[in-house]
Amino acid sequence: MQAGYPFRTTVEEVPDGDVLAIQMKDVGPEVGVDWASAIQTRLVGRKQPDWIQDGDILFAAKGARFYAVCAGAPPGHAVCVPAFFHLRVHAAAQVDPHFLAWQINQPPCQRQLLQAAEGSSQLSIRRAVLEQLALSIPAVEEQRRIVALAELAQRERRALQRLISNREQQLQAIAEDLSAPAIHTRMQDKK
Repeated sequence: MQAGYPFRTTVEEVPDGDVLAIQMKDVGPEVGVDWASAIQTRLVGRKQPDWIQDGDILFAAKGARFYAVCAGAPPGHAVCVPAFFHLRVHAAAQVDPHFLAWQINQPPCQRQLLQAAEGSSQLSIRRAVLEQLALSIPAVEEQRRIVALAELAQRERRALQRLISNREQQLQAIAEDLSAPAIHTRMQDKK
């Protein structure tokens, strides 16, 4: 576990840059990392970056919400800003990174994080707090079943949102159709 890459200033976009910089705007608990929205830049510091790899976890340690996402495979060299902790699960640990991210996002861990959050204008989580987070790690097979169930719930949530959106569009179209004759009728009444 380590903090994101220590950019000295705001991340500057460099169109022909060789590194993607993952910022808070590029990550969300429902969507993971949106690689397409990350900006290209160049690293100017001397610190050797710890490149984001497939299966790494990004933990949003600053802001109104603390959450973890599994990064997936980056399309090239990528780093995250210091608002994240960059976690990598050792192969021998017998922990599925998707499961770990899922568990961090669940109410028991979220309560621990909120109780330990510090700051007055912006809440943040210190590294030591994240390292001391109480976790329950079942067998790998059970972890994978839980992750599969969570992914199914996410797909169901997206499908329901699409249905709700479609129904709202249908009702708006009906309202528009109904209002056209009503306007026409009122105009005829004035004659």
